[in-house]
Amino acid sequence: MLNLNTQFELIRQSATVAMADRILALKASGRNIVGLQVGDPDFGTPSAVVDAALNAMQTGLTHYGPSRGFPDLRTAVAKKLLRDEGVTYDPDTEILITHGGIHAYYLAMQSILTPGDDVLIPDPSWATHSNMAIMLRGNVIRVPAPAENGFIPLFDSWLKALTPKTRVIVLNYPSNPTGAFPSREYLQNLQDFAAKHNLWIVSDEVYGSLYYEEKPTSAGAFEDAKNRTILVNSLSKSYAMTGWRVGFLAAPQRVIEHALKAGQNSITCVAPFIQKAATFALTEPSIQEVTAEMRAAYSRRRDLVLRIARELESDSVKVIPPQGAFYFFLDLRALNMSSVEMCERILDEEGVGLVPGSAFGEQGEGFIRMTIAASDKDVEAGFRKIVAWAEKQ
Repeated sequence: MLNLNTQFELIRQSATVAMADRILALKASGRNIVGLQVGDPDFGTPSAVVDAALNAMQTGLTHYGPSRGFPDLRTAVAKKLLRDEGVTYDPDTEILITHGGIHAYYLAMQSILTPGDDVLIPDPSWATHSNMAIMLRGNVIRVPAPAENGFIPLFDSWLKALTPKTRVIVLNYPSNPTGAFPSREYLQNLQDFAAKHNLWIVSDEVYGSLYYEEKPTSAGAFEDAKNRTILVNSLSKSYAMTGWRVGFLAAPQRVIEHALKAGQNSITCVAPFIQKAATFALTEPSIQEVTAEMRAAYSRRRDLVLRIARELESDSVKVIPPQGAFYFFLDLRALNMSSVEMCERILDEEGVGLVPGSAFGEQGEGFIRMTIAASDKDVEAGFRKIVAWAEKQ
């Protein structure tokens, strides 16, 4: 029998995708399912953005485009980073347009990771962060980020996880699945830690514009941080453009030059008409108003869940208010049941689709991730069903 790449034996398929596939099958069989498992905005892409792409196609932008990204899009990204994150990047040399946030993360890790390097990643966190590092033959060391510390690693845990082979710290704030993010002071200390130990920081900030009270600080918004910090972002969540697959990387020029080579040899370029639509989305004032309305809807749904939680006063479901993103990481540890079993039973018995917390790491066991990127009606109905089910156990 011919050999396969053994790295893939070290990772699992996406639990989110697997759950989505199962729900689609149940719906096809006639079951009425409340889907609260996906990380995909329930809003359509703003119609004006769609029109911008259509116009670009109709004017002939259907062939190869520049592999670095069109200059006007890179300039729009630079302005967005300055406006929203307070960080300055040269659009000519320090920004690369990518095929979504996952591709941006892949290019970042491919550019800096040598096989055998150790990568520090908080636990819980989105599985792709670990899986990609493993696929690139890195060694992942999970740094506990317990609920009791607001899903942020105790600072001593970073030092305990450090090895002579550690090269990278991977961050994702606001976090998928918890919605948590650290204070500015914490990030400053982490930057000092990275500088002392000669580490890169790769910061996935795709949920950076989705916050509810205090604004999160970008990992790159510190003096001298730019030399060791790589920012990953996309238009997927904030502009309801998940299917468009357009994102960007902001990093020192030498990283971008490596990432450009990796991009040229993996996707060639992002579709030109998609790049033009992305430029329009980032720069058109009316689109910023639409995205603000989306954020207001997520905030309303967050408040809805918190209000229902106070109303029901469940001892079985502990609700931790998310600081950002569009998820609740519900604490059902009181049931002493695995998160996989809980999600399977809630789906079978109550018809609510969720993601088991264990898909995000050991610290996620006993939790379930519930999205609020769904209609108000589904969010309320689904959450009430979850609590009702838990109270019967």
